Amino acid sequence: MGKVLVLNASYEPLNITSWRRAVVLLLKGKAEQLEHNGKYLHTNFPLPTVIRLRYYVRVPYKEIPLTRRNILHRDGHTCQYCGYTGDELTLDHVIPRSRGGGDTWENIVTACVRCNVQKGNRTPKEANMSLQNPPRQPYSSLYFEVSKHLKSGLHDEWQKYVIGS
Repeated sequence: MGKVLVLNASYEPLNITSWRRAVVLLLKGKAEQLEHNGKYLHTNFPLPTVIRLRYYVRVPYKEIPLTRRNILHRDGHTCQYCGYTGDELTLDHVIPRSRGGGDTWENIVTACVRCNVQKGNRTPKEANMSLQNPPRQPYSSLYFEVSKHLKSGLHDEWQKYVIGS
């Protein structure tokens, strides 16, 4: 039936949960429904897509792991040098490892094989290649997760609750 975006009392996104869990929170009075998709669980009970908790919950910061999959997602599965999108993508160190560049969010980008070979063991400036987007660490693991759902187009009503989408 779908996923539900859970907002804190302050309207900031907290997490994504199942519709069942969201309904339980609504029935217990712990949350209020803000959005629904037109589907109904019962005649007068629309199925929620966005709920807001009635009480503020403090959330600890959670770092997003630096993985190939996460870098590809951050860069939109697109070569950051030429804009190619497809299956032939690699990861490129902006400052090569052999020259002191590390494995960090700010030093790794998605690149097609052609651009990666062309750049070689040089910096983008030395190779006369510019980056379309400067690499940076994603804001939050939740934003990262929500953005995957937004790209699917299934949860457009989440858009107004997510900064940077």
